[in-house]
Amino acid sequence: MGLFGGESKFESSVKHVPYSQQAVYNNISDLTNLEKVRDRVPQDKVQDFSFDQDTVSINVAPVGELKLRICDREEPKCVKFETVQSPVPFNVWVQVLPVDENSSKMKVTVKAELNPFIKGMVEKPLQEGVEKIAEALSLVRYE
Repeated sequence: MGLFGGESKFESSVKHVPYSQQAVYNNISDLTNLEKVRDRVPQDKVQDFSFDQDTVSINVAPVGELKLRICDREEPKCVKFETVQSPVPFNVWVQVLPVDENSSKMKVTVKAELNPFIKGMVEKPLQEGVEKIAEALSLVRYE
């Protein structure tokens, strides 16, 4: 157990996406494609939204600056991110599985080392955040 408590896992519900697994993977594995969702980012909650091919950086009230980097690409089914800058270190997995040649399903998972005190404060917002990320990703046009 130790000082940090243990690993906490937050999973989104499974979202259906009307695009092939490969099309979805190609988009989420290159973060310059975030340009497509820039207009969906809530301006009242997120500032300084910037990205390049491998990293994304946002300033989220009241959390502060978050910077994530892709640390693993498992084509065509998973992209894993790690925090570069964050008040709490965590990892994010975006998994994409085929349904048929024109559709797939997606799930977002966050794992973080949280002590019981921090977990109590961030559990609900983290679960909601994971769900919102999955929802936003499921609405992208992956052409």
